[in-house]
Amino acid sequence: MTTTLLVRQDDLRSTRLRAGDDPPLAAGQVRVGLDRLALTANNITYAAFGAAMDYWRFFPAGEDGWGIVPTWGFGTVVQSLHPGVAVGERLYGYWPLAGSAVLQPDRLAPQGWRDAAPHRAALHAVYNQYLRCTADPFYTPASEELQALLRPLYTTSWLIDDFLADNGWFGAQRVLLSSASSKTAYGTAHLLAQRTGIEVVGLTSPAHVAFCTSLGCYGRVLPYTALAELPAGEPCVYVDFAGNAALRRAVHEHFGDALRYSCSVGDTHVTELGGAGGLAGPRPVLFFAPAQAKKRQADWGGAVLQERLLASWQAFLATLSTATPPWLMPQTVRGAAAAQGAFERLRDGAIEPRTGLLVDLR
Repeated sequence: MTTTLLVRQDDLRSTRLRAGDDPPLAAGQVRVGLDRLALTANNITYAAFGAAMDYWRFFPAGEDGWGIVPTWGFGTVVQSLHPGVAVGERLYGYWPLAGSAVLQPDRLAPQGWRDAAPHRAALHAVYNQYLRCTADPFYTPASEELQALLRPLYTTSWLIDDFLADNGWFGAQRVLLSSASSKTAYGTAHLLAQRTGIEVVGLTSPAHVAFCTSLGCYGRVLPYTALAELPAGEPCVYVDFAGNAALRRAVHEHFGDALRYSCSVGDTHVTELGGAGGLAGPRPVLFFAPAQAKKRQADWGGAVLQERLLASWQAFLATLSTATPPWLMPQTVRGAAAAQGAFERLRDGAIEPRTGLLVDLR
């Protein structure tokens, strides 16, 4: 029996649980029991962009209008009809918000393999890879919670930082990050703070100003209502993790042509999404992390890219392990109904920023 969390594709406020018998495996398939799945603002972004960026297609719900939100985390192979994948293997990868998943391993290597399910063939390869924990240099048993919560987000942070540096900061010396309390935003701020000559400004709700300030990675933290305190004529870059249409318009109107670049990364303000047309200054673009990863793989080669990302990841974990107060406190929610409630609280912005939610729907 597997329980899956379903979300209305056109109304993220509507969720339900679906329980059903495990489907029988075909030759070459494996069943993975999922026990450590991350719930972060990233999941809300996947749902908000589900149709536009094909996120609903990874794990089809099989019911019109309903979708299964993908997430990152860990599972263990509980049944295998593939000779190259053993029962008991621990895997890291991209999963449905469910108690288990059926995959079709292909292109097996000591480090991992890809899911060759036909419906995923045209989707971006980065989401189809599953890593064997025994051969994953990023993995340690003690850091599973942080890896589930932060690894894909920090990878995006690292690629944003690299992209901005690769483009000479678009001639600016100030970078504004909205939703500054979100994990991808403060991962980005942590990296930007190490750059010479770049001021990092975090924009957040009044309730989260103290949290963001406590991290120590922002040069300045402002509530959204204090945007006018920033000098309008000085060049800056806007990295939008909130997706709040009114805030985006306010930023563009305040800075105008002094805003040298504007990109959207996430949608934590899911109730305040909107278009980006008719704005002053540059046209906002969507930052797609795999595109920068592909560029750097071509520039440096895959091995060098992974070495640089691994070194940065390990340094970030070291920062987290010594931070006082802690930046992130993992909390595991067990049971399908509790996981549904956790997703709804996350969607509604009711999770404290220092809390890192992990769910087990089994």
